[in-house]
Amino acid sequence: MSSENPKDLVPMFFTNTAKSYDKIVYWTTFGKDNVWKNKILEHLSTEKTVLDLACGTGILTKQIADKIPQAKIIGLDITENYIEKAKEKLKSYQNISFVNQDAEKLNLGKKFDCITASYLPKYCISDVLVKNCIAHLNNGGKIILHDFTYPKNKFVRKMWNFYFNILYLVGFFVPNWKKVFVSLPYLIRTTDWITAYENTMKNNGLKVYKQDLTFGTSSIIVGTKII
Repeated sequence: MSSENPKDLVPMFFTNTAKSYDKIVYWTTFGKDNVWKNKILEHLSTEKTVLDLACGTGILTKQIADKIPQAKIIGLDITENYIEKAKEKLKSYQNISFVNQDAEKLNLGKKFDCITASYLPKYCISDVLVKNCIAHLNNGGKIILHDFTYPKNKFVRKMWNFYFNILYLVGFFVPNWKKVFVSLPYLIRTTDWITAYENTMKNNGLKVYKQDLTFGTSSIIVGTKII
């Protein structure tokens, strides 16, 4: 991976992958993507407004709308073709709207009871993203972030590395995803996003909860804006 800024990978990863994203994320995580997103949903209950950052094709956005149908939800993503795919999929949901915007330049002029983001943290600067979220968060509201993590257990690491070697070979048969399968494992190995966001949240006065998932291959961190 030659890019120094993880965010530079976004156009390389997501320019031509919207149509196949849902299937790829399901099969390459062995269905664990749904499990991880359900862990996010466990922290939602009676929120009236939710902002889903890096909403992609709207997988989590839809799940949030199904769990709390009374909520007004905005899905936000930097990649326009992903937004268009989400709009197409979720056009029957009257309580969901979409915005094509960069999360690190978040400027919606409104506040939310909860802000979620799955697979976004590793691409962003923790200080920038957290401060943007706090500025858009109601008192008592939550920021819920989820992403891949490099497992600490040596055996799990070996299996993890072996699996990405397999995906590298699979990439020759799905060329739109080849660059992802090559560069993503390096990014995950070299990005300790969970520590960075935990420290940033605490430094900005948030109450922090974190949870490792699936043998440390994924994690969730929740920051609550104390009243």
